[in-house]
Amino acid sequence: MRTLKDIRASKPPAYPDNAIYAEYACIHFGLSFQDLDGGTGLVFRVASPSATLSFGGGRCSVFPQNNAAAATLAADKYFTQQILADQGIPCLAGEYFFLHDRHRAHRPPGHERNDALAYFEALNSTAFVKPLHGSRGDFARPVAGRDDLAAHLDAIAQFYDSVLIQPIVRGDEYRFFLLDHEPLYTVRKEPPCLIGDGRRNLPELLAEHNRELYARGLSPTDIAPDSRAACHVPAAGERIPLRGRMNRSAGGAMTFAAPARAQAALALARRASHALGLRAAAVDLFTDIDGDPEAMAVIEVNANPSIRFLEDSGRADLILAIWRHTFTAMGLLRV
Repeated sequence: MRTLKDIRASKPPAYPDNAIYAEYACIHFGLSFQDLDGGTGLVFRVASPSATLSFGGGRCSVFPQNNAAAATLAADKYFTQQILADQGIPCLAGEYFFLHDRHRAHRPPGHERNDALAYFEALNSTAFVKPLHGSRGDFARPVAGRDDLAAHLDAIAQFYDSVLIQPIVRGDEYRFFLLDHEPLYTVRKEPPCLIGDGRRNLPELLAEHNRELYARGLSPTDIAPDSRAACHVPAAGERIPLRGRMNRSAGGAMTFAAPARAQAALALARRASHALGLRAAAVDLFTDIDGDPEAMAVIEVNANPSIRFLEDSGRADLILAIWRHTFTAMGLLRV
């Protein structure tokens, strides 16, 4: 039987992860897999003797067990926040603002770019700003001061039409991956790091880091490493954290771990997935907020999360568990 590593080695570099995982799962579960786009993996079909299901790459969901309404709500960070708050689920506060005048006649007042400044100043001119419908940590970073906000909104406006501005919250970040509200795995998320080589200084290392982000279609890190002089040359292997976004696609790290109050955090994650009606969900949350071991809050609920971490960690068994759930939910497999 072909292994996940065998399938990965046989595909071009740009081949979508989920097409690889689907093909691997089909081999394991005795289903048929067919690439429908000339070997790109962007459109593929999975079939059993009695049912057929098609998938797409890019922003297409590979979790069809989530209904369209639930998945669309989860993709909007403000909608998610409002649904959670309505059910008394602790989450990060915030407001949305539009960056362009298009469609202004179709939206309520108080959410234009000029309104963003007043809200930002009410947060003492320090906030976390990200695209309202963004993903992978693109353009997500802390902002301090009016000039920084204006520059960041200008940058976001080239690619997105709206932002979410939130108060900055400090805590330990975890992800709970749930299937039908039951935990499959839990990870702790860590910030991206520059890794010293004993030769280059911090700006040179940051420039290389940003070139890699650009190649993956992500915004650069334009904030300085924590409290380090620009001329500092890190020793070989020295790690310099970059504050802000934790997304693995933006250079962040994940490790299998559970928070100290694991059952309380799991209960919070379950409440979030129930509130949105998701059968498959990755719930990101903060624990130990501002050093308080009792304080927790949901950051985001992801209805179409990446699972590349599992492949990189050698956990093909968890990839198969996820696809078994998908295939069973859609009638391709029997329980």
